[in-house]
Amino acid sequence: MALGRARRKVLILDSGVPCNRQTPHSHNFLTQDGRTPAEIATLARQQVERYPSVEFRKGVAVSGGRLGDGFSIATLDGGQLKARKLIFATGIRDVFPDLPGLAECWGISVLHCPYCHGYEIRDETTGVLGNGDYALEFTTLVSNWTSNLTVFTNGIPLLSPEQIALIRRNNIRMEEKQIARLEHVAGRIQRVVFHDGSHQVVNALYTRVPFEQHCTIPDSLGCQRDEQGYYITDATKRTSEPGIFAAGDNSSPLRTVAQAVAAGTTAGMMVNKELTSEEFNSIKTTSNHEGSCL
Repeated sequence: MALGRARRKVLILDSGVPCNRQTPHSHNFLTQDGRTPAEIATLARQQVERYPSVEFRKGVAVSGGRLGDGFSIATLDGGQLKARKLIFATGIRDVFPDLPGLAECWGISVLHCPYCHGYEIRDETTGVLGNGDYALEFTTLVSNWTSNLTVFTNGIPLLSPEQIALIRRNNIRMEEKQIARLEHVAGRIQRVVFHDGSHQVVNALYTRVPFEQHCTIPDSLGCQRDEQGYYITDATKRTSEPGIFAAGDNSSPLRTVAQAVAAGTTAGMMVNKELTSEEFNSIKTTSNHEGSCL
């Protein structure tokens, strides 16, 4: 939207498979609280399409390279695209452990963020699946939303005696049995089933899973990542490589729709500022409406 309002020629290449596609509702986003991610995306597209210089295209980028003072992008269908600037708003892909039922419940009742979902399951029978320092950190946070809480370490606890004592002083249960599966109905978790055949009823389960970048073209273009695997950007959403910007989950652990929208707006404004400065200070006569951004 920021680029469209700046009269920049923009192509948005989108595979149409977002990582939050199973999430029933999006929260903590002023004016959009409680809408589905699909509703928010549809409304966003309708509003952005009002700007004639912006084009949406369904597709997948497979490689990229530098081309003169700009970039080229190859697509899965054999296409070749050219642009003066690149914005990667490509998100991340969750890598699920081999635990039956977890992937089916992800985003519905197995959750990554209490800020996004905690209010809706407040005071419910809730679990935290994790171990070590992470288990203590996440359990401390989640305890704000419910006191009916169990930490599932899925094996021998990798916590210090002091950490275990702190958890128990807060009336939080610990269960170290190894988990066999998560039983659910249409993604709504019913109970955690252990390898010994016993089970525990829960209504929701918090956990964090590893991730990988959904698109690794920035790597091939030289963009650096941090120790967690996110692309490094500055406050203007510039990456370590000139002319390349990143916004959203691929460059921030603050995994909310509202944060992604804010980052995208910043990236759009800064891309336009950079283009305008280059054009204003160039002796070339280049139209500011041609081939600006992908």
